[in-house]
Formats: sequence, structure tokens, C-alpha cells
Amino acid sequence: MATFILTIDWTDQGIRNVRDAPKRSEAAKALAKKVGVEIKDIYLVSGAHDILVVAEAPLGDHITKFALALGSLGNVRTSTSRAWTEAEWTKLISELP
Repeated sequence: MATFILTIDWTDQGIRNVRDAPKRSEAAKALAKKVGVEIKDIYLVSGAHDILVVAEAPLGDHITKFALALGSLGNVRTSTSRAWTEAEWTKLISELP
């Protein structure tokens, strides 16, 4: 399974209803499972973004479906990056021509 990092920012709607964030987080986990994504961790973070999600999925398509479905609810905007563990990127580098 591939690892993905989603940085998430609340929209105006999302921050106005921040008290609902724990319920929305549980709903997001259920939504992820529906589209073949496993959420490993969710963090509230300080700095440039509001939330950081670590997730796994067999394909980027699964993550894209999740991010689109989540964003369509209007509470957050997402940005997604593929992440490689140290062992994975070490292998990638060793295979360079």
C-alpha cells in the first residue's frame, strides 16, 4: 500500500463549525474506508495548515476520490502528496540509472 500525506485547511464554513470537527473526523474515516483508503493518523497542527492526515491506499485514484469527496462537503480544502518511507526511497535511489 502506498502512503499519502494530506494537508487540510478549514474553509470558512469548517472553522465556523469547528466544534463539529471530531464528528467530521469520524465521518471522514468512514468515507475513506468506503473508497479504499485507510487513515493511519490524523493530527491537528499549527503552522501553515490546520490538519495533517497520514493515509494508505493501493492506488492514487483511491486517495483522489477520498480528497474530492471530502472537499465537496465544504468544510475543508485538501492537498495531497505521495510519501515514501526511508526504505522505499533508498530502494528507488539505488535503482537509478
